[in-house]
Amino acid sequence: MLNITNLTAHYRSSQALFGLSLQLNEGEVVTLLGRNGMGKTTTLHSIMGILASVGGSVSDGSISYKSNDITRKHSYQIARLGLALVPEGRQIFPNLTVRENLIATAANRQQHKHIWSEERVLDLFPPLADRLSSMGNLLSGGEQQMLAIGRALMTNPDLLILDDATEGLAPLVRQEIWRSILALKQRGLSILLVDKNLNDLMHIADRHYVVEKGRVVWNGDSETLHREYWIRDKYLGV
Repeated sequence: MLNITNLTAHYRSSQALFGLSLQLNEGEVVTLLGRNGMGKTTTLHSIMGILASVGGSVSDGSISYKSNDITRKHSYQIARLGLALVPEGRQIFPNLTVRENLIATAANRQQHKHIWSEERVLDLFPPLADRLSSMGNLLSGGEQQMLAIGRALMTNPDLLILDDATEGLAPLVRQEIWRSILALKQRGLSILLVDKNLNDLMHIADRHYVVEKGRVVWNGDSETLHREYWIRDKYLGV
């Protein structure tokens, strides 16, 4: 479904990605793991066509989605192909209500039969039901993350990308987010995500890519990652 081959990216004269490659198959949950500053967000920005907006550029390699070359497509063109990003920091619209945040992005460009609607999002995230008329900037961090995921789902994507899915959230709220991601996986949605809560990720994800200084240094399934503890100690420990 998604193929990244030998991706190289720069921020002006500073190189961020060094020939990074990964694959994601339809229906899979795949993670990008690594310490801060190792190239995870740069990879996601490259996929979504927004690297240039933060001062970067893809200088070599390719990104294909469902056999379409999207390496240098504009972000709106990529989104219309069925990719959706839940960005780091949520970035919901602060001066819109919860309902307005949801309907602002609503689309069904892939012509799905069972579309994501406001009602389906509220079924997935019941706490938002009582906040529909609240402005985005009045929500808690957990509510904002639920809204950011719901907003992305309203575009009816085939591939959902989450950057720091549970960063800064209380433990109970994190479990709510993991519950929702597992529910989405069970519905067949393909997911690529970045997060630091390794134990939770290993219960949900099918495969993992570990990134160190802009390179993939290991990839494999959850069972292998759990067994090969040296990978966690060397590349993921603080």
